[in-house]
Amino acid sequence: MISLSEAEQKAIEFISEEWELSDQEKDLFLVNNSRKIEDKWWYIVEVTVNQLPDKWVIQVYDDGDCDPCYTFVSPFSGTENINHLDTIPTKLALAVQEERKGHI
Repeated sequence: MISLSEAEQKAIEFISEEWELSDQEKDLFLVNNSRKIEDKWWYIVEVTVNQLPDKWVIQVYDDGDCDPCYTFVSPFSGTENINHLDTIPTKLALAVQEERKGHI
């Protein structure tokens, strides 16, 4: 069984690989919240991008695998102004924009 900190790292790695992001872009991810689900064999990890309100909610199993059916939560829709995304690398901004549109 992996630890909670290992589950957090696995979640960040999963999202980075899902969107084929660089190590520089990966370093902008932060764990917002995480917890082990009692009497179960998984963790829930919420991952955000530095300075953005969006988050990915990922289920990480105790063997380190991540459920590919994660949840993306954002207060923005895909059609809203995206000027605030110009403060992060282009490929990461594109990933956030596509997630907001629901194109995963």
